[in-house]
Amino acid sequence: MPGVDVHTHLAPVLTAELASQVHGGPPLLQQPESLVAYLNEVGLDRALVSPPPPFYRQDVDVDASAVWVAALNAGVEERCADHSRLKSVAYLPLEHPELAADVYAAVRGPGIVVTGAAGGRSQRLDGESFTPLWRMMAEDGAALLLHPGTSQDPRLAPYYQENLTGNPLETTVAASQLVFGQVVTRFAGLRIVLVHCGGAVPMLAGRWRRGISTSRPGLPEPAVDLDAELRGIWFDSLSHDAEAMRLAVSVFGEDRIVMGSDWPFPMGSSNPCADVRALNLFDQAVANGDLVAGVW
Repeated sequence: MPGVDVHTHLAPVLTAELASQVHGGPPLLQQPESLVAYLNEVGLDRALVSPPPPFYRQDVDVDASAVWVAALNAGVEERCADHSRLKSVAYLPLEHPELAADVYAAVRGPGIVVTGAAGGRSQRLDGESFTPLWRMMAEDGAALLLHPGTSQDPRLAPYYQENLTGNPLETTVAASQLVFGQVVTRFAGLRIVLVHCGGAVPMLAGRWRRGISTSRPGLPEPAVDLDAELRGIWFDSLSHDAEAMRLAVSVFGEDRIVMGSDWPFPMGSSNPCADVRALNLFDQAVANGDLVAGVW
């Protein structure tokens, strides 16, 4: 069975006191054996496992975050411990850049870590406060799975839009900071992976290109090499639309697609292998998955 699903979730094993501070989500988040059964069903042999967004707790202060993230990362690792086909990945609290760098320094290596977009915070992902983290990750050839946390826009509360629209929007805003801040090319070796098929980035790439070519105010000088920035980003296959995935391939490149299901959430894909096979990209996605997630 070839391939890796880079976008799956399990809840951490926590003390009763810590568990009471979050809402647990679907029961399957407590069942690593069900995740293994899913891998068997779709024909994959491995999964990268990260905590789901309700466990990010991006609203707590830095001291509380340090305690929480330590328990979170240990808890996801414990959840996966009895299953060799599941690999937990460390969560980095980007809302606290110095703490995120410290957490990464403790686990650093050529693997992959996950983080929530720093929504609602003043830090920009291209800001100087993130330079130590990006430099370490670039030196290690590490990958950052950029996963949206909670939407910060109260207008999206009705109609489940915090998820349907807010999640791709959070990814897009974060990606725009990385692209226009030239983080991808400035820190060669750092591998950025966008979930949800890159959010709205594939649709907006042409508009971004037009803004650069017409020297819109506020854009960097000299102009950003948009193609170089975008071609340095990986994206998962979770588009729910073959044409949307085809557009993402045209923007990022077919050598940047990886399989991602968002298991076990209802907004995920029940079979990412079938999704990429529909575009004749299965073999490519398998190879790319090993590149991004070569942590075994």
